Amino acid sequence: MIEEFWRQCCAARGVTAPCPGVTEFGDSPAMQDELSALVVAGVKRATASLARWYGEGAAPWPQPGDTWIFTDGAGVPRGVCETVAVSVTPFAEVDAAFAAEEGEGDKSLAYWRASHRRFFTDELAREGLVFSEEMPVVLERFRLLWAPPAG
Repeated sequence: MIEEFWRQCCAARGVTAPCPGVTEFGDSPAMQDELSALVVAGVKRATASLARWYGEGAAPWPQPGDTWIFTDGAGVPRGVCETVAVSVTPFAEVDAAFAAEEGEGDKSLAYWRASHRRFFTDELAREGLVFSEEMPVVLERFRLLWAPPAG
């Protein structure tokens, strides 16, 4: 399914490239459906993750120019994105502009902090760790390169 999706993307864009990695947004099928729909709609243009999830023995650090396929909650590919900027900052220093680019909820910093505090707290608890406002967060901005036409 992923390879065929990638072939369709390349044909539509008139490019040839190896199939990139696949990712999903969120920690549940419902959240993955919601967030992937926001990306396709052009509302969600950024994502945040904990820095501890990258590097040695973990996922590679995101880099500008990285291309990736994202899926919905059923694992169905929904589109292809390209990372345009990456920065790292303590959770407590994430600003309103980034929260708005992430495009979730009412796009406010208050919403961003509450929802991400909850998300990161839950994810860290699975690892036996405790959330801190000083934890470094990877702020990744991206653009939607391609999504298949609706229908």
